[in-house]
Amino acid sequence: MHVPSSPQVLPLSDGGHLAYHRVEGSSPGLVFLGGFASDMTGTKAMFLEDYARRRGQAFLRFDYRGHGQSSGAFADFTIGDWAADAETAVAKLTEGPQVVIGSSMGGWMMCLVALRQAARVAGLVGIAAAPDFTEDLMWARYSDEIRDTLLSEGIYREPSDYSEEPYEITLGLIEEGRDHLLLRQPIAIDCPVRLLHGTADTAVPVEVGFSLLERLETRDATLTLVKHGDHRLSEPEDLERLARTLDALLADLGSV
Repeated sequence: MHVPSSPQVLPLSDGGHLAYHRVEGSSPGLVFLGGFASDMTGTKAMFLEDYARRRGQAFLRFDYRGHGQSSGAFADFTIGDWAADAETAVAKLTEGPQVVIGSSMGGWMMCLVALRQAARVAGLVGIAAAPDFTEDLMWARYSDEIRDTLLSEGIYREPSDYSEEPYEITLGLIEEGRDHLLLRQPIAIDCPVRLLHGTADTAVPVEVGFSLLERLETRDATLTLVKHGDHRLSEPEDLERLARTLDALLADLGSV
């Protein structure tokens, strides 16, 4: 196991910064995009860093603004901001082709990066990918009372199954998210895509995985259903499956 170190910092034009850890190695590199209100020290991120080190593969993990060790307050940012962070990280902290691995919200981010930086993205791996979640899994499911709270106060503090602190859901997050919705039309992504989704995922229903698979224009896309798998897919057998998925994808891409 690699001994953790302090993150490096990438200054941003707004005066903020992205905190990140980078491993030098062979191409294509691996980039991990974390989930909503998550950070780069989670189980999957650390497993992937160890995986990359074992293979001698380049690897990047980072925190979006308002997350983890990066600058800013969570409630001040939106989907577009975090997509911009992901684009900046790929553009400035990696070289050559990348396989982008997105967990939950990171699955939305990876698609946006692939659409905007197609020449840099060699493949995608989604883990319980959650495109459009602000609209379809939040706003569409909120009660009238919660919607009224958002409209009148601009924020709703939603209890979290993964933290003692509630999620700070802002009206801005919901409204700005509508500028980045993907599942309403074909998604012009041509690279190989591998999606993993648990059948017992209560946060992002497996139907979202089917919807994403159907709308991707690439013919080289698969969706693997994990029986009884939860949203995190962080159990040892889940991580082994993720490693096998990456092994096969990297072999297809010609990685040593």
